[in-house]
Amino acid sequence: MTSLPLRQSLLLGDDAARAFIGDCDMTTSGLGLAPSETSGMVQMLEGQTEVVPVADWFNELWRRSHGSQHNPVIVDLQTATAKNRPASVYQRALGALFADMAADADALPDQRLGLKDSRVWQMLYRFQRDGVLGAIAKLRQWGGCIIADSVGLGKTFEALAVIKYHELRNERVLVLAPKRLRENWTLWTRNDVRNPLAGDRLAFDVLNHTDLSREGGQSGDIDLDHVNWGNYGLVVIDESHNFRNRPTGRDGESRYDRLMRDIVKSGIKTKVLMLSATPVNNRLNDLKNQIAFATEGDDAALTDAGIKSIAATVRLAQAAFNKWQALPAERRTSQRLLDMLGFDYVRLLDLLTIARSRKHIERYYGIGETGRFPEKLPPQNRKTDVASDGSFPPISAVNDEIRRLTLAAYAPLRYVLANKRAEYDRRYSQTAKAGESVFRQLDREESLVGLMRVNLLKRMESSVHAFALTVERQLAAVDELIARIAAHDDSVEAPTIEDLAEDDPTIEALGVGKRVKVLLSDADLIAWHRDLKADRERLQRLLRQARGVTPDRDAKLAELRRIIAAKRAEPINPGNHKVLVFTAFADTAAYLHDNLADEVSGITALVTGSGANRVTGGRLKSDLATILTAFSPRSRGRPDSLAGEPEIDLVIATDCISEGQNLQDCDCVVNYDIHWNPVRIVQRFGRIDRLGSTNSRIQLVNFWPNMDLDAYIGLERTVSGRMKLLDVSATGEENIIEADPGNDMNDLEYRRRQLEAMQDQVIELEDLSQGVAITDLTLNDLRLDLAQLSDEERERLGRMPLTVHAPVTESDDLPAGAIFVLRAETPGALAALDAKDPLSPHALVHVFMDGTIHLPHTAPKRILDNMRKLARIDPADSERLWRRFDRETRQGSKMERWQALLEAAIVGVTGTAQERAVDSLFTTGALQGMSGASGLDDWEVVAWFPILPPE
Repeated sequence: MTSLPLRQSLLLGDDAARAFIGDCDMTTSGLGLAPSETSGMVQMLEGQTEVVPVADWFNELWRRSHGSQHNPVIVDLQTATAKNRPASVYQRALGALFADMAADADALPDQRLGLKDSRVWQMLYRFQRDGVLGAIAKLRQWGGCIIADSVGLGKTFEALAVIKYHELRNERVLVLAPKRLRENWTLWTRNDVRNPLAGDRLAFDVLNHTDLSREGGQSGDIDLDHVNWGNYGLVVIDESHNFRNRPTGRDGESRYDRLMRDIVKSGIKTKVLMLSATPVNNRLNDLKNQIAFATEGDDAALTDAGIKSIAATVRLAQAAFNKWQALPAERRTSQRLLDMLGFDYVRLLDLLTIARSRKHIERYYGIGETGRFPEKLPPQNRKTDVASDGSFPPISAVNDEIRRLTLAAYAPLRYVLANKRAEYDRRYSQTAKAGESVFRQLDREESLVGLMRVNLLKRMESSVHAFALTVERQLAAVDELIARIAAHDDSVEAPTIEDLAEDDPTIEALGVGKRVKVLLSDADLIAWHRDLKADRERLQRLLRQARGVTPDRDAKLAELRRIIAAKRAEPINPGNHKVLVFTAFADTAAYLHDNLADEVSGITALVTGSGANRVTGGRLKSDLATILTAFSPRSRGRPDSLAGEPEIDLVIATDCISEGQNLQDCDCVVNYDIHWNPVRIVQRFGRIDRLGSTNSRIQLVNFWPNMDLDAYIGLERTVSGRMKLLDVSATGEENIIEADPGNDMNDLEYRRRQLEAMQDQVIELEDLSQGVAITDLTLNDLRLDLAQLSDEERERLGRMPLTVHAPVTESDDLPAGAIFVLRAETPGALAALDAKDPLSPHALVHVFMDGTIHLPHTAPKRILDNMRKLARIDPADSERLWRRFDRETRQGSKMERWQALLEAAIVGVTGTAQERAVDSLFTTGALQGMSGASGLDDWEVVAWFPILPPE
């Protein structure tokens, strides 16, 4: 104390029967507990006669001492012996792990701009606000960010808040959206009573993805001829996975290239915010092409963050992923993939992506604010014949007829004479992959013929009406071509194809075809005419059979009527009669609307995305915003002034509204045709399986072809044949690529497994991907937890000692044991960590009670997420657990069990390092972790959680 002589120390026993007084420091060396070069005189007093006077003297000095409550020694002692709550331990760990993170003023947006006063900010949930703050930070630091939150978590509203922040900074903003989603975005910029954000006065421009392929003209109210492309400070790309491929267009420039050249690279510095629930489709190059927008194509742009080459990082990660896929099923675990991917790829994702799944939100943010997602009832499956009287042949028989079609009307190059083929190759073949290979137009033509067979089959599976329309159109094309061949005069000497320009009227007179023209004089007309006649006979037969199935004999249509009537009679949720019917084809949608609108109670609407929307009954307009607001008024924030408008009970739609729409007033989705891609089914159901639903339960109904699933999946293989893979990108541009064995969506067996699972349960989008979700890798939410602490809270964290801990209890996903946050203190300990580990020199380990490793230090995100969940433990529960922990450890004097777990954790870290060192023997570069042996003396415990088993 301040009143004691310098170097005077006093130690009293608890029973006041013994005291030590003398000239020494109150340190381990001063008290003789550790070696020291100095010595001191210490006198021991015993007995009441000697001890009581000294104790009285000490107490009097204590009483006279001024400011003792604020003495730093006392404060530190109180802090060291405090019974900390889990939230404090979690924050202490964050403070250590992210100590180099920018200060609050740099990590978070400028509060003076007023973002938090905006209407859009006030509408966000806490997890969405975290996403907004994280996105703004990444945009400011790296120039780009991908928000990859799962379906139904509100990526659009997060993006609107980011847009508002940049508009507050007086930056111009451009939104690029798929054409079908354009109206979703333009609504937020209108002074419209249906716009709940009208008070924010958002003023961004909206263009379609396809506008990047246009040289001029109007797009909405924007004149493309005069757009100042280089003047946008922020570009938001909705459904950015549409840009994950980087094709070479016919004129040498694709939409991707146009976006990069005219917007990202030209003019002022442009930040790029990308929105996609599926930015990576198990082909990791998808991510690289999107990241290039943020880095302006500079492969070394992230060198300061430890990533010397983005391309090399992705290439190595893809190789690791392919190697992981080849492992036996029992070894193909998520944790093993994490270990194999390496820290560079994890770091890359962490720098530029924000991704949260539904499970992540419920587990780590809780449901107190958002409420639960509605309960997903088991799917209902329907299989019906085409015709109620059995007059239409089964799907397998129709498939046989489709396979026999030559589709000669769509394959003119197939009939070019042998001596003329070289001329057509020179005119129409394309160079692919930067000149590495040539893609022949004949191959492309055969691929398109294969896709037409698939389309015929899919339309037949959708509705007999759509099938009949397609057969009718193909039959008309065959008849027209037969007539052209019959009228051809081969006595007239025709020019060669190489002598004619693209727009030469002679081609129209003497040739056939649209983009690819073939002169009739250059074709084998006898063989062509023979195949066309065979196609005509089959198409005529199919058309007669299809036209014979009138609506009153359509078994599938009758079953849909029964489903709608049954839901009205027995609602899934009280009073809710709404049904959303999806089909892949506008012809099917129009057919259903024509035959149901007058038969179903309530108002019915048709939405096709082609401008042919319809509303039956009521006084509603047929524009998309009016239809969707009347169908789902609560989720879309219909204003009180429109409360008198009637509500729509049945919407029949194509996939034009399968993404980006809030329709959760509805509680039932019907897939009238099943999509071969399981992702599309999940996206459709995601329109009602969303936050903010007022329904306690929701239902999915799937119409399946009336045949065995294995046989159904096999149809794609038999219909397509051995055609080359033609990837028609979602932007509408044809992209010639090689079949990617790492892409599960090209794996028919994978699709079979997923579609089979969908018959029994509604699965989440993240469940469709094999391996590791981005959610498992990014640390954004955790950094924000630290960034949002006040200066006082940060100062308090800095005073907390090492080994701070708080007991918690085990749960279903948190087994008993201990979580340790360790810090390497010696070269031996540092050698146990990968040099590229973003958390180095720290390591997190979760150990079971028996000393085995539950979560290794290569899974820090999962451990930190669990710690974040622990931080929400009720203070009353924490006090109860402290009493139990003190009792079991005798106030901390019996810690052998926990020390053994600490030793096991350190062995786990060094053991992983040795495995990594062995793996590195078979890779290029220096050996890793060979000196990774270390023990207790090489590590400090920053913080830890003893996880107690049930009493």
